[in-house]
Amino acid sequence: MTNQTTARDLLAALCLLQGLATVAIDLNRTHATNPDWTGHARFHLVWQTAAFAWLALLEVPLVLAGGPLQDERFYLASVLAGEPMIGFFAAFIARRAYKGTLSDPNGMPSMKIKIQGSTVCIDLNLVAEVGGILTLAAIVALYRHGGASY
Repeated sequence: MTNQTTARDLLAALCLLQGLATVAIDLNRTHATNPDWTGHARFHLVWQTAAFAWLALLEVPLVLAGGPLQDERFYLASVLAGEPMIGFFAAFIARRAYKGTLSDPNGMPSMKIKIQGSTVCIDLNLVAEVGGILTLAAIVALYRHGGASY
């Protein structure tokens, strides 16, 4: 098995996880059916969730299908997989401008850990997106390493 084959399999798994996780996390009582959210906010969330799920359904066969242009399809799928993560970081950076927050009081709570007597709150969305973008970068690096066997 080559590095490129492994990278294609890992990218397909990441894309599938990204699509399924978005559906599982957002289409529930803490988000899409949260009675404290406005109907318009819920509409935008379901729209985003559907778009990310359909994107995953496009990315997986793009990466796994045999035939010509495998490199181009791999990199296209990588860019498409990175787009929701880049969108998250854009929203994260701009959140003060639109008074956005990473979490909601009746939604998914932050993870609290104690470090030297102080409690630090870590948003799980931020952890997931940082982990996702680092994983995507590692997969692309593995692919770029080429056809070497391991």
